[in-house]
Amino acid sequence: MIGLADCNNFYVSCERVFKPHLKNKPVLVLSNNDGCVIARSNEAKALGIKMGQPVFKIRHLINKKNVELFSTNFPLYGDFSSRVMDILKSEVKKVEVYSIDEAFLDFSDFASIDRAISIKKKIEKWTGIPISIGLGHTKSLAKIANHIAKKHTSKGVFMMEGDLTQRVLSNFPVEDLWGIGRRYGKMLKYFGVHTALDFKNLPSDWIKKNLSVNGLRIQKELKGEKCYDIQLVNKPKKNICTSRSFSSDISDLILLRETISNFANLAAFKLRKQKGCCNKITVFLNTNRFKKNNGQHYPSVTLNFSTATNDSIEVSSMAIKALNIIYRKGFMYKKAGVILQDIVSQKEVQASLFDNINRPKRKSLMSSLDKINMLIGHDIVRLASQSFQSRWRHKKEKMSPCYTTQFSDVLKININ
Repeated sequence: MIGLADCNNFYVSCERVFKPHLKNKPVLVLSNNDGCVIARSNEAKALGIKMGQPVFKIRHLINKKNVELFSTNFPLYGDFSSRVMDILKSEVKKVEVYSIDEAFLDFSDFASIDRAISIKKKIEKWTGIPISIGLGHTKSLAKIANHIAKKHTSKGVFMMEGDLTQRVLSNFPVEDLWGIGRRYGKMLKYFGVHTALDFKNLPSDWIKKNLSVNGLRIQKELKGEKCYDIQLVNKPKKNICTSRSFSSDISDLILLRETISNFANLAAFKLRKQKGCCNKITVFLNTNRFKKNNGQHYPSVTLNFSTATNDSIEVSSMAIKALNIIYRKGFMYKKAGVILQDIVSQKEVQASLFDNINRPKRKSLMSSLDKINMLIGHDIVRLASQSFQSRWRHKKEKMSPCYTTQFSDVLKININ
């Protein structure tokens, strides 16, 4: 048996831990610069608020229903995620951290509703985060079971087995299947496939022809044949993207250079962390599509490195070169980003005879840079091109304190 543990409305639940008065009240967590909705409480969902909705479009509803708003607080969410995952790892022998709020669990030794309930209660007691656990013979069935546990049970735990599996699949929408999505779901419905059971009963040749080998694996998983094992080591990323929307539109080239240099440095750090090197870099700019009266410009450019690299100095320099190519004076840019592509292991990098960079020396420099920043604080030591003024930083007017990660924000209790 495989289990899927999923934290309920995770970002909202993290905010509620230190604000219990918000229980049963509508709560929203907003994206960077407080622009769009990225997390909702059940009460907010009941008001008809959708994921990704711009805040300015629902301002009247927020004011009318006294909806509580929070800016994203990723240090807090990351810390709670680590605590939840640590508890899960103490309860089962194998845990695959699938996302910040999801994990697949290995129940091959012993699976039962009571065991899952015990784990759920322990997490809720120790962290304050409510979770749902679904159990199935494959990852796909565990995903469906988790959906049922969250939406249709009072205990928050559900096990898919026996005749119950057929009944659940016959009522489960095909577009909600893990790996199907809206686009394939729309195509399948056109051919009369509306439920997970319909999909399970399709001819395998038809699925392979229209949905490739991944669709075939999903079908096998629905039949109870395991195609996806618990993965204890995360696969290296093939691309690394760092992008942000700005709190206000930017037209100044110098400020954009600082921004792009910051993004490039962060992306290079992530690349070194997974012991990879990139062969290509893409830089893009976007104007604000909601401001129709302003000129629109969505340029991007991809440049190649002569030798695959993860060196912040080299990556930042190439990113700024790319920016100079696509920048157009007079446009007000709302978003920018850097994408590192064609990533290979640093062990597989082929040296160039014409390389004029002292690679061993640079590698030692980057290693020292990372150690200092991880020990003392993020970006304490940085490139000159990054600047220290942070004029492009996000707008986070409603960010809660970092209760568990900063001593200055530790909750204080007055006992007088």
